[in-house]
Amino acid sequence: MSSAVHGFTDDALGTLDAVGVAAALRAGHVSRSEVLEAAIARTNAVDPSLDAVQMTCFERAAATPETAGVFSGVPAFVKDNTDIAGLPSCHGSAAFTPRPATVTTGPGAQFLHSGVIVLGKSTLPEFGLTASTEFLHRAPTRNPWNPDYSAGASSGGSAALVAAGVVPIAHANDGGGSIRIPAAANGLVGLKATRARLLDQPGARRLPVNLLAEGVVTRSVRDTAHYLAAVEQFGANPKLEPVGLVEGPSARRLRIGLITADILGRPVHPDNGAILASAAKVMAGLGHEIVEMRLEVDPQFIEDFKQYWAFMAAAMTLSFRLGHRGHFDASKLDPFTTGLIGLVKRNPLGAAASAWRLRSGPATYDKHFAQVDVLLTPVLAHPAPRIGELAPGQPFDQLFTKLADYAGFTPLNNVGGAPGISLPHGLLPTGLPGSVQLAGRRGDERTLLDLAYQLEAASPFPRITDRPAAAGAA
Repeated sequence: MSSAVHGFTDDALGTLDAVGVAAALRAGHVSRSEVLEAAIARTNAVDPSLDAVQMTCFERAAATPETAGVFSGVPAFVKDNTDIAGLPSCHGSAAFTPRPATVTTGPGAQFLHSGVIVLGKSTLPEFGLTASTEFLHRAPTRNPWNPDYSAGASSGGSAALVAAGVVPIAHANDGGGSIRIPAAANGLVGLKATRARLLDQPGARRLPVNLLAEGVVTRSVRDTAHYLAAVEQFGANPKLEPVGLVEGPSARRLRIGLITADILGRPVHPDNGAILASAAKVMAGLGHEIVEMRLEVDPQFIEDFKQYWAFMAAAMTLSFRLGHRGHFDASKLDPFTTGLIGLVKRNPLGAAASAWRLRSGPATYDKHFAQVDVLLTPVLAHPAPRIGELAPGQPFDQLFTKLADYAGFTPLNNVGGAPGISLPHGLLPTGLPGSVQLAGRRGDERTLLDLAYQLEAASPFPRITDRPAAAGAA
């Protein structure tokens, strides 16, 4: 088993989460320059092994004026599909010629509103379309717990950097599991918020079905809770009641529906099943009622999601070609993206019909809550794969089948527009962290955060520092 790669050491960041770093800065226990120097040193120490950084802007970070915010002065990375003025966005694709963005889009501004200092951009697979941060002609992003394995995707670079201790928080977003999948693979907390709770990428709300949600990956429930409370008012959605700050667990006891099989009725890998059973046992021990359930979703959902995913790939490619004339070469797209585009070209009416059916997703999702308050599900159907197993160069149909089998539990929340949170729990035989997902009703992030605090307190999250460190790691 390969050793872990991390940057945790006795410096200004220590093992603090983002709330802890911000508190240390406010109290004067550490200085802003000390914190930045520590994060930069950690980046330089671990990224040669992880390849999670798309680009850095260390000098810019040092010169960034101090701003107010819950995480004022905390170093962070932004996923490289989100524009920050002055920094290039390449969306994980070799098709782009890098050039600085001229404006900061809504999600970028929302992230900066928390007070973080951006050290650079983190990696993602091309356009965020797959579940492993791997590429055709460059090194993959590796899992710091065991670099032989995938860091997940699409927010794989952000997740690897947070798990490795480079920064305590990083930007992420989720169109089918892209916050929750890498959070699960890297032992992090990853909340996909209710649809339109936070600001969206340009054009997302004009899509036939808006699958997208913005957020962060963190190492603690309180970081995720504080971030959500701080930024939900930045462009607040008047149709949703604010979540506010959830500061810890309540005494409320709930009815939790336990999902152990995917849409096709297939059980998860035994190792993932053992993690799920353990989490259910912890929840039952806390006084919650656990009710076994199954997903009431037509298997057609899988094909519809595939067709709609293909439509999104085609739409993004067209948008980039028009918006980046002379700086976007579609001949450099990877085979998975071109495979998705090919589906739309061969059957454009099929994509339209799939989008129409997916619009009933909220009703399909809602019926699962007729008798329960929350669902407890796997995040992933099997442990994170080894590097190469989900690489984009393999035949398209083969890869998509693997992806559907791996990440079959996350897309329903995107189609349903509802919140879901990935939480670390236990360790797998590979040395990677286990994970579970809590899914709730639209607008009910408070309940998910409440339960997340309970699970974190009753069964503390695994720590990468308990794994043997690789030679040369801090």
